[in-house]
Amino acid sequence: MKKFLVSILALLLVVSLLPISGNASESRTHDADLWNAVKPLETTVTFLNTGAHPDDERSDFLAYLSRGLGVTTSSLIANRGEGGQNEIGNELDNGLGIIRSREMIEAAKITGVKAYHLSQTTSDPIYDFGFSKTPQETLAKWGEDLTYERLIRFIRTYQPDIVMPSFRNDHTQHGHHRAMEILSERAFKDAADPNVYPKQLKEGLTTWQVKKLYLPAASKETATASIEIGMYDPVYKMTYPQLGEQSRYMHKSQGMGSDIPAAPRQIHLELLNSAINTEGSKDLFAGVPYNFTEWGNVLPTKEKSLKKQLTKLQQDLNSIIAAYPNNDKVFAQTLHALKDVQKLVKKTKKAKLDRQLEADLLHKLSLKQQQLQTVSFVSSKLKVTAKAASNVLTEGQKTTVQVTLENNGKQKLKNTDVSLAAPKNWKITTTDKSKSLAPGEIKQMTYQVKVPKSADIYHAYKDAVMQAQVSYKSSGTTTEHTQELEGTVAVLPEVGITLSPEDIVVNTEDVQEEIPVTVKVTNYQEGKTHANVTLNTPKGWESVPQKAAIDFGKQLEEKSVTFKLKPPRNIQAGDFKIGATAMVNEKTLDSTIQEISYDHIGTFYYQYPAELNVAAFVLLKPDKLKIGYIDSGFDKVADAFVNTGFDISKLTEADLATGDLSQYDTIVTGIRAYLSREDLLKNNARLLKYVEDGGHLVVQYHKPGDKWDPATTAPYKLKIGEPSIRWRVTDENAKVTVLKPESPLFNYPNKITDKDWDQWVQERGLYYPMEWDDRFETFVSMGDPNEEPFNGGILMANYGKGTYLYTNLVFYRQIQGQVPGGYRIFTNLISYGAR
Repeated sequence: MKKFLVSILALLLVVSLLPISGNASESRTHDADLWNAVKPLETTVTFLNTGAHPDDERSDFLAYLSRGLGVTTSSLIANRGEGGQNEIGNELDNGLGIIRSREMIEAAKITGVKAYHLSQTTSDPIYDFGFSKTPQETLAKWGEDLTYERLIRFIRTYQPDIVMPSFRNDHTQHGHHRAMEILSERAFKDAADPNVYPKQLKEGLTTWQVKKLYLPAASKETATASIEIGMYDPVYKMTYPQLGEQSRYMHKSQGMGSDIPAAPRQIHLELLNSAINTEGSKDLFAGVPYNFTEWGNVLPTKEKSLKKQLTKLQQDLNSIIAAYPNNDKVFAQTLHALKDVQKLVKKTKKAKLDRQLEADLLHKLSLKQQQLQTVSFVSSKLKVTAKAASNVLTEGQKTTVQVTLENNGKQKLKNTDVSLAAPKNWKITTTDKSKSLAPGEIKQMTYQVKVPKSADIYHAYKDAVMQAQVSYKSSGTTTEHTQELEGTVAVLPEVGITLSPEDIVVNTEDVQEEIPVTVKVTNYQEGKTHANVTLNTPKGWESVPQKAAIDFGKQLEEKSVTFKLKPPRNIQAGDFKIGATAMVNEKTLDSTIQEISYDHIGTFYYQYPAELNVAAFVLLKPDKLKIGYIDSGFDKVADAFVNTGFDISKLTEADLATGDLSQYDTIVTGIRAYLSREDLLKNNARLLKYVEDGGHLVVQYHKPGDKWDPATTAPYKLKIGEPSIRWRVTDENAKVTVLKPESPLFNYPNKITDKDWDQWVQERGLYYPMEWDDRFETFVSMGDPNEEPFNGGILMANYGKGTYLYTNLVFYRQIQGQVPGGYRIFTNLISYGAR
């Protein structure tokens, strides 16, 4: 393939390619940061990969395009992954969406890909509502027009030459994946049509014609382009698929990433639409100008001067690449190229070009100018660090930001200047002035910052509230660079209120006399703070005390107070909200600030109302039922049932290894516990012996890859279904048929009726068993519309003197969502051991 050969020739200018094993000694020391900056100068092509969820990006192929060829590559993802599962903590919904969004950003840094989302905020309409089997359901819930308008807006802004959805519109695919393919295919034509969303054009955008639209080929035989991407790259000391896997390791909340050997790999693509003449070529870039030399070739014949200058510019860009890894040569040549690009922009505007051709060329020159700015900064070896005295700010607070410039290069940088970018109404002052920075010189600049009283509260999906903007001059050319501050700088309320529990169940048949609620208050304000905390109860409820005073001596100090809620004795079934407020400085605050902090992404915050969610319904439980819970860390089922009065002990490693398991009427495993609890795997035989001796074990759902052995994990054969799309019921309202209505599972202690299957959230069940031993009994049958029902949602077998129950129904989501039927049915499942 022509462009591949061009890329290899360019790489040979600076490195000696190693054999695919990567065992030979390398001829030089590589500077990955510098190479990442200069490599994109080789081509003007822009590529867009579209998908539905964080992790949908085709990491191996994107790594090849971006790092291997230097193509400007981006991933546009629809939602934030809020409806998925969490393999590193118990954050779900919007909290999980923040984690997955940041993971995608970190993953993209490794492959050199820019990550974008159509979803703009928490609880955005374009939300991951869970697995969908049809694009129709997906677009109905997202809002088809809203989603499509945002997609067209992005394409007109980003202006990609080539677009490739990650998935085909195939019935075996997730409905979210299919929806993005359908919209991407439609946008190929509509983004170029001025009659489609004309308001965008009035706002300043222009139409944009995508040159080519590819899909992943259904098979090698149907491919119109097959591309080898398995080459070893000595700069990164791995192949591009291996580099892609390194990026996938950042998706830790989804358990992504794997170690793969260096080996050939081909990507097979099918050209679905093309707006250009490819002359029958199967080359991925056929018909798309690959660099400024080829852009010169598509100019009108009369534009000889412009063509000559474009060709000369590409030669200069190639020389910059060839100068790698010599920072000084790269730096000097880059400054000259920046001047040439600026001249070409003016010349292009003066030339009499077709409107679309002029827009295309100006866009490419603008991107190249940005890339050259990056090359200038990296090759200058100017180290910039920016740090705020406090990363947590409140309205009206004063702080300082220190920016340090360290010239580690050999060039004198003139007029080095730093400004602190912040919202317009922020007050920022400094007495430091710009000056030249000699090689080896270090310069520190300090800024006084005052946060206005009207400052916006932090939001995880918005741009950083402060950035350091650095500029310097050399050879008469100005270079600009934006530096993020260390860590997350967040404007938060003066205090945050965290309730425990957040969800309360009141049994209308046996109303609790009092319900303890712990209110933890975190002081985000500098210095001493006084807060008066109150629970705002509905009519008929009492709160003891009615108000509690808390005094803080320093920022980030936490203190807790316990309230006792007394519900009315005659409370009726229904849902209630009890808000918590804190009065600080005559201001009423009512937010929970959830801190989300992991080593691979950093620290972020999610703000939501500080409220108790109260559900009142009939929930009967045995008088004496002792439960051991093997907590996986992925659900909050045990805590929820403790709050309803159950006697539940969370089993430790020591408990599983040597403890007396016979004291428990029932033992329950959290969802996917065999994945997260190595000690459970080691002591599974003890758990089965507990059943054999008369215990009742309830195992909640697992994935096939969760270290689940179909032959030995359960007492009898139990194989979990795959592929997952076939073995789930995604319709939360799917009809349920109880196969053994006389069983105690549906009669003790709660009489289960059809109403208990109402109001379920997100889905019924997932990862249904596909095979099981005949000794298992089946108890329920359900299926999505127009599909054969599954009858393995609840399986139970006698084993020795005890019983083993496996359920893949998503009780953890129902319990988190306070669905009465979910509580009642699960209560019956775990009460079977106390009959």
